[in-house]
Amino acid sequence: MSFEPEELGQSRSDLATALKDQRKRAGWTQIRLSKRCNMSQTKISNIESGKLTPAIVDVELILEALGAEGPLAIEILTLARSANTEWQDHWASRRRGLDKKQNELARLEAVSTEFRYFLLSMITGLLATPEYVRASIADVPGDQSKTIAKKLERQSVLFDPEKSFTFLLTEQAVRWPLLPPLAMAMQLDRLASVSRIPNVRLGVIPLTGHVPERPLNTFTLYDRRLATVETGTGALILRDHRDVTAYRQDFERYEQYAVFGDGCRELLSEWSEIFTRQRE
Repeated sequence: MSFEPEELGQSRSDLATALKDQRKRAGWTQIRLSKRCNMSQTKISNIESGKLTPAIVDVELILEALGAEGPLAIEILTLARSANTEWQDHWASRRRGLDKKQNELARLEAVSTEFRYFLLSMITGLLATPEYVRASIADVPGDQSKTIAKKLERQSVLFDPEKSFTFLLTEQAVRWPLLPPLAMAMQLDRLASVSRIPNVRLGVIPLTGHVPERPLNTFTLYDRRLATVETGTGALILRDHRDVTAYRQDFERYEQYAVFGDGCRELLSEWSEIFTRQRE
């Protein structure tokens, strides 16, 4: 399926209208449909009013209950997939203020318990030193002090024992020289320190051996319900369970090539020492 980012929001209202029209065409009430689908009448009402974006499985249940099939069912399922995909472009985020984005991430972290980060080319803010955070948004004009403060404040979530984190970083992400050598050495020491937090698993995928995979994007998984995929100009927010499952499977494959624990810390120490010698 292809889509235009600006049309994603419209697909939600189109989906609501299509499902409502399909129910009325079948001559069913919301109560009858809710009982057939084992959903509450309130949920059906919220779906049809556009207040709630239904999961793909919900739409499949509704269509099956109403006996919808053929091209119309395919069209409605296509709308459902678009409605479960959100595009956030970098320019819109910058206009709103990157500190607002940090608030959104903090809320998402508050309601999630299991996190998986695949970091292809950079170190994420939860693992970053203040210097690294500052350098990562250096190209954004204006005063970024609020954004930096909120990024650093969010790091406290790593110490919540009710949450678990797995970070996979490629060697390129770890060693990309975003900072001067000494500051990079300190950043790698920070990674080694975080790897000792009990509810954090931090692994690196070294550029040695054979890795028959070809990752294209940095991505993050929140529980089993949401995946964010970063591109050069923005991020896709995916809620379709098939998309989330696909990225979970990708993550599990990459995890097989990662080095964790003492082996990971030995690599980080070795790379940190290389940065330290560059300063001499």
